[in-house]
Amino acid sequence: MDTQVVPQFSGVGIFELVVWGLMPYRYPPEFRRKVLDLLAAGRSVASLSADLGVSDQTIYNWRRQDAIDRGTEPGLTSSEKEELRAARRRIVELETELAVTKRANELLKAQVVTAGDGTKRSKP
Repeated sequence: MDTQVVPQFSGVGIFELVVWGLMPYRYPPEFRRKVLDLLAAGRSVASLSADLGVSDQTIYNWRRQDAIDRGTEPGLTSSEKEELRAARRRIVELETELAVTKRANELLKAQVVTAGDGTKRSKP
């Protein structure tokens, strides 16, 4: 069991949040691959869903993403989706960094006073 704690749920681990339906559960890629192999071997989505305890919609989503990754259906591949997620995370980091820099600049400007001779001096 994972013992990471989410701040707003102190004392509650990731496992509990998944069980309570507050966080999505991510199945391991190997498990997804095996499910897709069983589908290709002729098993039905309904039987796999019942046997493995995975919702049928989840299995349909995996099958569709696999078709996209193989190029048989249009859409964003898994690697493209991961690139997009990484780019969005980086954008958020840069926007945060920019906001901090702007705020620091404002605070520094407030500390600088223009002297009578036109030179700038810091407030004492």
